[in-house]
Amino acid sequence: MHENDQQKPTRDNDTNLKDIILAVGSYFQLMIRNWLVILLGLFVGSTAFLLYTIYGPTKYKAQIYFVVDEDRGGGMGLGAASGILSQLGLALGDLGSSGGFFQGDNIIEFLRSRSMIDKTLLSEVHLSGKTDLLINHYIRINDLSKKWAKNPRLNAFVFKDTVGIYLQDSLMAGFYDKINKRHLKISKKDKRLNIIGVTFESTDEAFAKAFAETLIQNASDFYIQTKTLRSTENLEVLTHQVDSVRAELNAAIEGVADATDANPSPNRAFQRLRVGSQKRTVDVQANTEILKELVKNQELAKITLRNEKPIIQILDRPILPLEDNKVGKVMAIIIGGFLGGFLTCLVLLIRRVYRQIMEADPS
Repeated sequence: MHENDQQKPTRDNDTNLKDIILAVGSYFQLMIRNWLVILLGLFVGSTAFLLYTIYGPTKYKAQIYFVVDEDRGGGMGLGAASGILSQLGLALGDLGSSGGFFQGDNIIEFLRSRSMIDKTLLSEVHLSGKTDLLINHYIRINDLSKKWAKNPRLNAFVFKDTVGIYLQDSLMAGFYDKINKRHLKISKKDKRLNIIGVTFESTDEAFAKAFAETLIQNASDFYIQTKTLRSTENLEVLTHQVDSVRAELNAAIEGVADATDANPSPNRAFQRLRVGSQKRTVDVQANTEILKELVKNQELAKITLRNEKPIIQILDRPILPLEDNKVGKVMAIIIGGFLGGFLTCLVLLIRRVYRQIMEADPS
């Protein structure tokens, strides 16, 4: 009994292997018998892919790779300036935490956000020999004017560089969805690196290049404005105070001159005649010291602002002519022939399996 049990699995394995070999041989014979059909599939696939390559739409790809570069060496200057300005009731503000919004995958979602896409489409660029909103070039490229010709609301509508217009916002929502799904791709070049890649595809290579570059420029401007917002506000306050104290100092100096001119040779026995001039002199000295400190703090604030300003460093930008989706004619024939032949063989196999199942059906 024990020897029979060992021989039975071996025979089953041999039978299964034999069935596989027979099935493969049967399918191979099927391909040989239908070689003419397969050859026709190769020809049809090659011809179809070649015609699509020649006459199909050409899509151009604009790619930009960048990295956010922040100056980390300004920490000491920031602390020193903050300590000095705190004496005046001011604060430079630590916006270092705002940089977290632009780190990791956050900046990817920010670049594809509705606000950034809308801002880019409503930016003015120079294309096709004229300066116009990017959205108007997008409409021209996609022949939307012809589709809107029968609609009086759309036919006469003019896009404006603003928000809050109901019809414009509705149209922009549709453009935003289409751009995010079909044209715009944003991803990291390598998960271990912080290099971000922006790719925009369009049938117009100049538009693709302009959109990608404008999107990055708008993101850079927004980032710098957000990162340095409080430092900029403090610098403006300091500048206003410097101007005010300087005006007071000039007025005090003029007051000393007026008091001196009024009593050019005061009698030493009458000390009261010298009070006005002495008061003005004290004002001059006080305002001079205040102005010195304010100017010093103003210069520190300027240095801090420069050190705090981040930069979106472009590593690789699109250069005309752009890469397109076209392949060579020989490669198109090879790819089309492979796809046509593969699909033909697949259809023959499915047809053969279907017939076997139907023939084996006892009903």
